[in-house]
This record gives sequence, C-alpha cells and structure tokens, in this order.
Amino acid sequence: MSKQQKNKFKNRAIIALFITCFLGFGAGAFGLVNVGIVNGEKYKLKAESQQLSDTTVSALRGTIYDANMNVLAQSADAWKIWINPSKMKDDETRQDIATELAAILDLDFEEVLEKCHKEDRAYVLIKSQVEYEDKEAVLKFRSEHKGYNQIIGTEDDVKRYYPFGSFASSVLGFTGSGDVGLSGLEYYYNDTLTGTTGRIITAKNAKQVKMSSEYSAYFAAKTGLNLQLTIDQVMQYYLDSALQSAVEVNDASYGYGIIMDVETGAILAMSTKPDFDCNDPYTVNSVALTEIAEQFTDEEGNITDEEGRVQAIGDARNAQWRNRTITDSYEPGSVFKCVTAAAGLEEGVVTTGEMFNCTGSYEVADRTYHCSHRAGHGVEDFTTAMMNSCNPIFIEVAQRLGKTTFYKYFEAFGFAEPTGIDLPAESKPAANVTYHTLDRLTSVAMASTSFGQTFQASPIQIITAINAIANDGKLMQPYIVGAMLDSDGNKVFETTPTVKRQVISKDTANTLNIMMERVVSGGTAKNAYVPGYRVAGKTGTSQKLTVGENIYVASFCGFAPADNPKISVLIAIDEPKAGSFTGGSVAGPVAAEVIENCMKYLNVEPQYTDDELARLDQKVAKVTGSTVVMAQKELESTGFTVKVIGKGNEVVKQFPQAGKTLAKNGVVVLYTEDMDPTLVTVPDLTGLSVADANNVAISSGLNIKRVGYTKGANIASYRQSVESGTDVQMGTVVTVYFRTEIKEED
Repeated sequence: MSKQQKNKFKNRAIIALFITCFLGFGAGAFGLVNVGIVNGEKYKLKAESQQLSDTTVSALRGTIYDANMNVLAQSADAWKIWINPSKMKDDETRQDIATELAAILDLDFEEVLEKCHKEDRAYVLIKSQVEYEDKEAVLKFRSEHKGYNQIIGTEDDVKRYYPFGSFASSVLGFTGSGDVGLSGLEYYYNDTLTGTTGRIITAKNAKQVKMSSEYSAYFAAKTGLNLQLTIDQVMQYYLDSALQSAVEVNDASYGYGIIMDVETGAILAMSTKPDFDCNDPYTVNSVALTEIAEQFTDEEGNITDEEGRVQAIGDARNAQWRNRTITDSYEPGSVFKCVTAAAGLEEGVVTTGEMFNCTGSYEVADRTYHCSHRAGHGVEDFTTAMMNSCNPIFIEVAQRLGKTTFYKYFEAFGFAEPTGIDLPAESKPAANVTYHTLDRLTSVAMASTSFGQTFQASPIQIITAINAIANDGKLMQPYIVGAMLDSDGNKVFETTPTVKRQVISKDTANTLNIMMERVVSGGTAKNAYVPGYRVAGKTGTSQKLTVGENIYVASFCGFAPADNPKISVLIAIDEPKAGSFTGGSVAGPVAAEVIENCMKYLNVEPQYTDDELARLDQKVAKVTGSTVVMAQKELESTGFTVKVIGKGNEVVKQFPQAGKTLAKNGVVVLYTEDMDPTLVTVPDLTGLSVADANNVAISSGLNIKRVGYTKGANIASYRQSVESGTDVQMGTVVTVYFRTEIKEED
C-alpha cells in the first residue's frame, strides 16, 4: 500500500470514529433529555415507587346512635389480606397458599388460585373487612412457612357492624365495599359519616424491603362525624314488633308505620316490615326466596330460567331495602277527611253541630258517589258524620268550599310537595304518584279527593299533615337526625325544629281534636281505643286499583293523649288477605298496641273512667307462708280462682308471684310442697269472645291478659302471645289480642 493510500485510509478511519462518537454522544444526550425532561415525571414516579411504600390507612366511619346514645351502627377495626404472586416460585406454593387462604377466609379455592397465578403483580387483594380471628389464623399460617412473610400480607381496614341486625334497617340502610353507604341514612349522610383516609409512607432499600420506622412518615386517619338520631330504641321496638305481628296475622304484603313527636316533628320510630338484616343485606327473606324458587324451578328442583331467577332475586333485594314510609304512596282514604273537615271548619262553611241527612249517595255532575253504608246514615251532625266516615257529607263540605279554597288547604297540609325529610328517595307528588293540581281539579275530582280517593300520598306526608292538627295547627318539618357529633362527643350541628306554616287556627285544631277523639271512642276507629288514655284518630281503607280487585291498604293515623298530644302515629297494612281488610279492623288494633306501650314508656299517667276501673286487672296478694285455708279465702275474696298442688297444709310457693296483675277469675296456683312446676298445654284462644277466651284459659289452668278493644258486641280474639299446643307452667299469663269487626269500608 502506497503512502498516499495509507493517509487516505487513516483519514477515513478518523472521520468514522468522529461520526461514531458524535452519534453515541447524541444518543446519550437524547436519552438524558428523554429521561430528564420529556418523560421526567414518569421516571421520577417509577423511582419513587421503587424507593417508597405508600400505604393507606382506612378511616373509621362515624357511629350512628339513637336518641339516647345507644349504638345502632358502628365501624370497628378489620384487616385486608393480600398476596404478592410475583414472589411465588412454583405451583406447589400457589396450591398451598390458595388452599389455606380459601379455607380460613371462606373463599372459593379456584378464585384464590387464579389470583395466585398473576405472576406479574406484586399486590393482589384477597379479601377485605377480615375480622381479628381470621386475620390471626392467616398470620399463624404465614409464620409456619419460610418465605411466606414476603408473599402474604395484611393491612388495616374497617368493617361496619349493626348490633341489632334488622332493627330499623330500612331507616339505617347499609354500606358496601369501601365502606360507602348504599341505602338509608348510610347513603344520605355518606359524606358526613365518611372519615379522612390516613397514610403511611416508608422508605425501601435496594432489595425492596421496608426500612426502619425512622425512615417513615405517618398521617393519621380521621374518623367521620357521628349521627345522633331522633329514633328512640324502645319506641322503635314497639313499632317493629306490632307491625311484624300484623303482617303475619293479616297475611299482608307489607306493614309500615311512623311515630312522630307532635311538638317538634322529630321521627321517634319508623318501620317497614318485612325488612332485612343490615349485617347481611343481600340475603333475601325466606318468604320471597320461597316464591322465587317456586317460580323458577321445576318439580325436580332444576332451575328453569336462570336469568329470570337472578333478576327476581335482585328485585326482591330492592323491595326489602325500600323504606316504604318514604318511597311508597297510596290513596289515604278516609284519613284525608280530617283535612277536608279542617278546611270546612276553618273557612266557616260547616260547624260541628250542623245537621245533615245522608241518603246513601251524593251526585256530582254525572257521577254518583255512594256512602260506605249504602242504606244511608240518615240525619246526623257533622261530628257524627266523621265518626261514621260518611262520604256524602264530606263531598258536600268540599263543594261548599269550592275548588280554589279546597286546593289551598290541600297544598297547605303538604300534599302538593315532598316533606323534605332527611332520608333518600322520598316520593315526589308531581313525578311519581297520582296527584292533583288546581287546573285539573274538576268538581268530580274534588268530590273524590274530599274523602281521600283519586290521588296518592306517602305515609310521611300523611302523618305530617295529621300531626299539624295535634300541634295546634302548625305544620312541622319532619327530621330524623337530631345532631352531629365529633369523635369527642361534641355537638358540631343540632337540628332546630322548624314550623313550615300555620295551616289552621288553634281553635279549629282543638275542635278537630275533639271530633277525632269521638271517632276512636265510638266510631270506625274504636279498635284504636286504649283504656286510660284519650286517643284521637281516623281510619282509612283504600283500594289499590292499579293492582287488582279487592286489594286494599288499611290505615290509621292519629295522636295521643288527645287532651295533651305527645306523639302522632301512622299505621298502614298493605294488602291484608286474611279476613278483614278495613282500616278500622286491621290497622286500628296495631295503633292501640303501639300507643299503649308508648304512653307507658313516656310515663304518661292513665286517667281511667269508672267503667274502665271496674274492668281493671287486680294484683295478686302474697300468700306464701299462710295456711292453705287462709290463702284460698284471701285470694277468692278478691275474685281469683285458686288451684292447690300438693298435700301439705302451708303454702310454700305461689304462681303467679305476689304483685302480678290478673284478670277477674284469674288462676293462682298454690304449691304446698317443694316440687317442679305443673305444666299445662296452651289451647287455641283465637276467634273467641272475651268471656269465652277467659273461660277456656281458666279451665286450662291459665290466665289471659286482654289487649285491644273489649267493649260492646262482635268482639273476637285474633292473636295470642303463646302458640297453642305449647306446654307452659300452670298459672302462666297468655296475652290475647281482641278487636271488633269494622265491616264498612271507610
């Protein structure tokens, strides 16, 4: 190679080296620009994720209390169980972990195993809201296997508990994943109850292992605010119990009720039956589940329509979650006559003593309206018309008022707007239900409306309206949260009772009060009568025309004591199918039971009439230690029936014990020897008159406690506290519930 050629090759090599260096520098510079500027934030976060562990700390949800600070809903510590599939080296490890975690946490093995195969993941949640015992079992399993501490982990979590299960469930609602409220108060006040999540940020070394606490930062979680409800646990229990029995006895689809504080509008109890367990809201109640099974399975038990069955179960869940006192509506029936009467009395178009003649029908335009008593009630004053629930008389009052004035009171009593109660999904008149506006209120429509037909209202609207009569004419804003409290128990908010408007004068309210008391003492609401307490109210029976023939809602709405109202009560029994369907027969007795229990709980002293005093139960005297002869003489002198067990001469034990109250001729058992109690079988006491039920019980060695209306004719028992066929101690008191049949549809 010549010298010239060598120089030429050398120059080319230098140029190539220069180009290579330039390109290498350019690529490096581009990489630096790409990492540092173009994608700098991305790589920064990636580096931080490799250097830091950022763990959230779940915040406790606020507690829900009743009015007396009894816990109704509370969050407690729980844990999340997670795995790191990327650390699992073989299928044997995956099988072992999946088998054990599925068994401890009650999970499907195949689903857990599938999560164990997500080898590209360092964190996979297995289960949240794990309780202490299960978490400890997982940690024990982890500790028994070398290396599992890098594969299985736990994190703090919270779980919602409802100590009383189904207690006020349609009001409280429930929470779902993430501790988020899904229904009821849990949903409506979710933002208030939800706390602020905390964080733990910890540095990790090159091997991705968390470093000591000196390299960590802790930001504490903040508990949500607590709610103090106006619900009273005791009154809620009385309402729940009475409604549950009413649904069963009357074979009804639903029962719902409300108890309201007359003066403030606060909700003291609110119930829908059947309901659900807040701790297990997705389990469908047994009755609905049986109906679904019958509909979607054949004779061999095979599912015939899986899609339809799943849809039916979903519908059943939604049905049992609904707070029907808020979401549902129905034609109020004759309960609305109280509003028509209020308007007529306030405007002076009628007086309580004005005489009318009910011929059994009333014509408006081309429509003939019939009285529930087809033959007519004849001559009656306005108060008696209310007691008889006489449709023609109330149509007449509405016609006298005219549609503009009549509608003014329809609006004033709150039937043209939702109440605004602090609960979700309240029905809105103009949107969801049949509803009258002034321009559509024809004379025919007004005639039907005057006695509570052709429009619908929700239970909360109805009780709010009737409560205004009890409250001297003042319409209150109903509410259910009385206060909000911080974690130290300090009130950060307190609800102030609000008067929405004065709908009628105090004088008119007092007049109506007297009329409604007469309805209970001697009219269609006589089954709501409670000895010793003055009760005012009105019954209603409305046909559900959208469902089918002979399907009704039986209702009662009133207040007590009539001379100084403390509580208003609404009872509605939806679609009763066992025998009677009228508000007087079906809802009246339930209201009486609730009112009597609440009056005693509120320490309202009963004021008995002479007639009531004569029929009161009497206390059993103490006769232990006395001779049999003296004991018998003393007990029989006060009207008791005595049964002696044993051959001794002295009473060593008595049952019922001294101080207990028994009905006239009640059985007192005297034992003259130390022996086991004598047992007897409880007979069927339903369908009997008061006298017959008492005689059958006494002949069986039992006592009865009478509850419900027990005066006059056509009185029959319809429920007993101890099921017939049960063996109980001789002398046991069986509560028997009575009512009179109200045959007229009111």
